[in-house]
Amino acid sequence: MKIFQLIKEINSLPKVKIKFTGCNKESISAYKRMYQHFTKRHRLKIIKNKTIGVGLIDLYEYENYEDFMKKHNGKNSMAYDTRKATKRGYKLIELDRNKYIDDIYDINTSMEERQGRKMSQSYLKKIDRYEDEDGYKYFGVINSEGKLVSYLYVLFAGEVAIVDVLLGHKKYQRDGIMLFMLASFYEIVFNEYKDRGYKYIMYDTFFGASEGLQKFKKKSGYKAYKVVWVWDC
Repeated sequence: MKIFQLIKEINSLPKVKIKFTGCNKESISAYKRMYQHFTKRHRLKIIKNKTIGVGLIDLYEYENYEDFMKKHNGKNSMAYDTRKATKRGYKLIELDRNKYIDDIYDINTSMEERQGRKMSQSYLKKIDRYEDEDGYKYFGVINSEGKLVSYLYVLFAGEVAIVDVLLGHKKYQRDGIMLFMLASFYEIVFNEYKDRGYKYIMYDTFFGASEGLQKFKKKSGYKAYKVVWVWDC
């Protein structure tokens, strides 16, 4: 019965085509690697990796950032957490990771498990020096004392801004820093990237995510789609 329900759910998903490009860059390694990851065969073999149940925000579903926030308001909503974090002195910055090496390590090791999974060993090793990748932008949230409490890595590629890494310090999460960070990032995308041809913000997939992570994605504004990825060179 469950498999028929799943097939019905998949068939009901809206379908979109998204152009993925990095051809105008000196180095397309990050773009190509991400595109290949999205379109390689899933372990189930019958589908491609990131094509079913993809978490997207359609920027053109909203007039602007203010309209988006208005539609994600109420108790314990994205707008609610954003107001709470703002009142407590948190702010979003464009992140130079090499200035916050200790804080990043502190965030990574603040929880042994996230969403029911143990932290990967790659996060538990302190990095001495970060090298920025072409196409990526790095954001973070600092508190009133200037301490980095969460961070976000985003790949801007063609028509989509892809949330790749999203982590926060356990101690500060009750202040609403995670939804605040995403909302502040959305504001940048709506105001600076929508006019450049960007149509979507993506945050992985709903299928395979834990129940808690699925709830977080919905609260963050994402909906499930079927996606056809097009390498636009």
